[in-house]
Amino acid sequence: MSELSEVLAAVDVGTNAVRLEIARPLPDHTLETLHTERDPVRPGEGVFLTGNIPRPVADRLLAALRRYGALCRRHRATVRAVATSAVREARNGPEIVKRARREAGLELEVVSGREEARLICLGVLQGTPPRARNLVVDIGGGSTEVASALGESPESLWSVPVGAVRLTEMFGASDKVVPQRLELMRSYAAEAFRETLPRPFPHPRGALGSSGTINALVAFAAERGARRATLREVGRAVEALAAMRLDQRRKLFEPRRAEIVVAGAVILESAMRHLGLASVTSVDTGLRDGILVDLMRRTLPARASRDQAALAAEAALTMGRRLQFDERHALQVRDLALALFDQLPGVHGLPPAARRILETAAILHDVGNAVSFQRHHKHTWYLVANADLPGLSDKERGLAALTARYHRRSPPERHRADLAELSEEEFQLVRRLATLLRVADSLDRSHHQPLRALEARSRSGTVKLALRPRAPLDLELWDLEREGSLFRQVFRRKLAYEVLKRRR
Repeated sequence: MSELSEVLAAVDVGTNAVRLEIARPLPDHTLETLHTERDPVRPGEGVFLTGNIPRPVADRLLAALRRYGALCRRHRATVRAVATSAVREARNGPEIVKRARREAGLELEVVSGREEARLICLGVLQGTPPRARNLVVDIGGGSTEVASALGESPESLWSVPVGAVRLTEMFGASDKVVPQRLELMRSYAAEAFRETLPRPFPHPRGALGSSGTINALVAFAAERGARRATLREVGRAVEALAAMRLDQRRKLFEPRRAEIVVAGAVILESAMRHLGLASVTSVDTGLRDGILVDLMRRTLPARASRDQAALAAEAALTMGRRLQFDERHALQVRDLALALFDQLPGVHGLPPAARRILETAAILHDVGNAVSFQRHHKHTWYLVANADLPGLSDKERGLAALTARYHRRSPPERHRADLAELSEEEFQLVRRLATLLRVADSLDRSHHQPLRALEARSRSGTVKLALRPRAPLDLELWDLEREGSLFRQVFRRKLAYEVLKRRR
C-alpha cells in the first residue's frame, strides 16, 4: 500500500455539533470523501454558564463518538479527533476525554484556540496561490477564530472568546431579542474583539467566512443565491433576526441554528467592524478539512517536517520573547541540541517527529526564569504545558514540557510522578530528548556562546564530540563531564570530547 492510500478521519467536537469526515488521499494530494456525519448534540450546552458539560449532554456526545469510533475502525482510518472551546473550558473536560478513550476508542485532543485557527486556515486555504493574501474568520459556539495568511501559510492567529452559543446563553437570546438587550450583546462582542485583536493591521478588505453559522447568515443576508454579504447587509440581518420570534426563525434555519443565529449575526457584525471589512464570503471548508489536510501532510515526511517544525519553532520563539528569555542562549542550545539529534540518529533511535519536540523544548528550556530562577525548570514545565503552541499537538506539547523540565537537576526517571503516566515509548522519548538537551545546555553553560560548532560521531561504544570553540570552554567542559554519566546510562555509550584548535 502506498503512503497516500491510507484512509484518514477527522472528528470535530465543537460547541454546537459533532462532526465526522472520512477521506482517502489521492496521488495529486487532494482528498476523496468517503463518509460524513454531523450530530447537533451541542456539547457546549450550559458550559458557559455552569462551567460543566451536563451529564445528559455528555452522554449524547459519547453516543455519537462511539458510533464515529466504530466507523473509523471499520475503515481502518488514521484518526485525529479534536475538541474545541466547550471541552476546553469545561471543568469536567478531562473526564470527557477519558470517556472518549474508554468508550469510543478515540484519543480526543483538546486543542488551543490558536491551533484551532491554524487548522481552519489550513482547511480553507489549501491550494491557494503562494502570494495570495487572505483573512479567514470562523464563528464557533464558544469562540471566534481569525487567521491572516499568505498563500496557505498562516501569519497571525487569534482566538476571540466569544461564540454563538456562549453569547446566546449569556444574554438569553434564543428567542426574540429586544433592542436594549441587542445593544448589550453588540457592546459585549465589540469589547471581546477590541481586547483580543490588534487594530489596525494589514489585511484584505474582504474575508473568507468558514463555519455553518457564517454560511447560514450570508445566505440570509445577501442577495438571493449570493455567497458574499456586505457589512451593511449583515447589520440589517442582525436587526431583522433579533425582531423575529424563535418559531419564525425556525422556518428559515434548522432548529438548533435558529436558537443561536442572532448571536452569530452580532458576532459577525462586530468582527467586520473591528477588522474594517467591507464584505465576507462564505466557504464550505473549515476545521474538519484542516484536520484532514494536516493528517495527509504528516504522511508526507519532508513537507510535514518543514511546515510543522517551522510553525512550532516560531510559536516557541514568540512565547520566549514575551517572557523576556535569553534568546541568544536559547538559540545556541537549540542549534546544538538539533545538531546532536541530526548527527546521532543511530544512537537515539527516535522518529523524525521528535525533532520538533526537542526544538521546542530547547528554545523554551529556561523560560521559567520569568517566575523564579531557583526552580525555573519546574516553572518551565508549567508554562510550556499550558502554552498555546500551534504546530504541536497537545501530546507533543506535553512531551516538550517534560523534556524542558528535565534539562537540569534530577534526571528523568520512571518513578517520578510527572512521568509515571507516560507510556513506555513516551517515557523513553522524554528520557532521550532530555539527555540530548542537557548535553546541549552544558555546552553553553556560560550563556556566552563560546562554542562555534560541534560534530558528533559514534564508534565502538563511544560518542565523541569534536568541539570547535570561539572562546575558552572551561565552564562548559566541566558541566559536560557531569552529564556524561547520564548519557552513558541512557544511551549505553561513553561520552567523550575533543577540543579543536580555535580558528584565528
